[in-house]
Amino acid sequence: MHHGPLIAIIVAGLGLAFVFGALAQKLRISPLVGYLVAGVAVGPFTPGFVADQNLANELAEIGVILLMFGVGLHFSLKDLLSVKAIAVPGAVVQIGIATLLGLGLGTLLGWSWFSGAVFGLALSTASTVVLLRALQERRMVQTERGRIAVGWLIVEDMAMVLALVLLPVLADIINGGSQPGASAPLATRFDLGIWGVIGLTFAKLIGFLAFMLVVGRRVIPWVLHWVAHTGSRELFRLAVLAVALGVAYSAATLFGVSFALGAFFAGMILSESPLSQRAAEETLPLRDAFAVLFFVSVGMLFDPGIILRAPGPLIATLAIILIGKSVAAWMIVRAFGRSNAVALTISASLAQIGEFSFILAGLGSALGILPAQGRDLILAGAILSILFNPVMFALAERLASEPPATAKPKPKPAPAPTEPAAAEKAAAPVPQPETPPERDITPTSLNDHIVVVGYGRVGSLLGAGLLAQGSKLLVIEDNPDAVETAKRDGAELLVGNAADPEVLSAAAVGRAIRLFVAIPGSFEAGQVCEQARAENPTLPIVARAHSDAEVAHLTKCGATLTIMGEAEIARAMLGLCQNLAATAQPEAEAETKAAPPETQTDEALPAEAAEPRMLRPRKPAAESPPEDPPAAA
Repeated sequence: MHHGPLIAIIVAGLGLAFVFGALAQKLRISPLVGYLVAGVAVGPFTPGFVADQNLANELAEIGVILLMFGVGLHFSLKDLLSVKAIAVPGAVVQIGIATLLGLGLGTLLGWSWFSGAVFGLALSTASTVVLLRALQERRMVQTERGRIAVGWLIVEDMAMVLALVLLPVLADIINGGSQPGASAPLATRFDLGIWGVIGLTFAKLIGFLAFMLVVGRRVIPWVLHWVAHTGSRELFRLAVLAVALGVAYSAATLFGVSFALGAFFAGMILSESPLSQRAAEETLPLRDAFAVLFFVSVGMLFDPGIILRAPGPLIATLAIILIGKSVAAWMIVRAFGRSNAVALTISASLAQIGEFSFILAGLGSALGILPAQGRDLILAGAILSILFNPVMFALAERLASEPPATAKPKPKPAPAPTEPAAAEKAAAPVPQPETPPERDITPTSLNDHIVVVGYGRVGSLLGAGLLAQGSKLLVIEDNPDAVETAKRDGAELLVGNAADPEVLSAAAVGRAIRLFVAIPGSFEAGQVCEQARAENPTLPIVARAHSDAEVAHLTKCGATLTIMGEAEIARAMLGLCQNLAATAQPEAEAETKAAPPETQTDEALPAEAAEPRMLRPRKPAAESPPEDPPAAA
């Protein structure tokens, strides 16, 4: 059997993406850069193997669908409505400013005003895929600034969907066509005209939203619940993929909505179901693989020759994307009274263009309303802005941290641990009392304390047990729900990613007596163990693992003791069996001899079997737990 172009693009794309991505990681830059370089290597503008561009785009579309579906799973309707006051007007104003800047550049290059407007519109929308990867790397999807950024881009996507429908109509009018709305069959059939096409487009979008809220809200969770009760993990994974791809395709076919937007709303509807987390985990491997193919397909579009042919226009295009849009977004967010840190994050998020820009450029060229040079500038601007986006995020983080560093000693030389970070206060002249601080890295004043990294299902049980023992506890967590749980339990809190050396240093692990790493991710847990071991060589570190390989990895990174959940469950079950055997004989002799009441209590069996490894607070009547959990011994 001979291989076809589909297998060739998958093998070449993923293989080269791995090679260049690993090289980029080695050079301490984002692997995303390596994926783009891999696309350039297999593109038509470089010598050697040339991959099929059409197939690459279709594979990349699957990645966009799965990625947006995963975002929807973590972005509820409540979250979307909570940021509508800033996301909707902010996105609209920012699109207008960027379009005007592109129109100005197009006019200087001798294009018509309509061509310049299309060019500016293509520069106004950012790539959702690039944004999400950046937010996920920094664990900011669930923060306030992450919700604003995602909501902002959703509004932009909706605006681009409307633009894609209206462009053919406007092109017909500008070019003197006699049938405005030829691209919309219903508008042509009933002779609706341009305003009819606009109304029809809004009606389709509203119809899709209503359908998802009324029908999808009931049907999708019900289907997945039914599949989950079959007990087949394979069938559940297949159901998740079928829902994501099916809803996205139906949205595009029946309602004229983009694949990405359809998948996002499918995930958002499912987020109200308890199965949402499991659904996200099931789609993760395929989502990451196809997201890589998306970046490869973008790299294939880049013609390096544009750098030599039109350096001036290219620099101006990059200035609009990296500076014009960013400054406009920063001013808009600050005008709404948000902190400087939030404004800088939104600015960095929008300092790139992506998939909708490619679609607009292709449609504009096909309709004859965008010059070939404009299309090339858009593609080159997309590639270079995506390459520079990690730099923009790093610059934003540095600018966000510099002002608080100078202002911090003035208002509070030693802020209390329970107060918000001075950095957030200095950066936010208008406080937001209803929103918890997103990142609190105020150094703790505790000594001889216990640090718990992660306050999920395991960490919260552990923390509750330690607090019940009267231990001095410090929790490091960045998930909003877990942060609230830690606050309710009364633990001192650092809001941030424990893998960040600055956050771990603020936890004073050098003065701690014990460190529990309760997060499930072995790679991130390994980073925490390695950094903590470097700061405190004698610190007892206890981590959790799910396999023997993870145990070996965490031990190599410096963990004193690594606990594998399956092994602990097996030991508890064995202990339970031994207690059953020990109590079976007294029960058999009960007919001839009365047993003392204390030998057969309801609490004796589980207390003896599980008490040495339970970290949950127990009744005083039971055997008191040791001062320090045995797992750390």
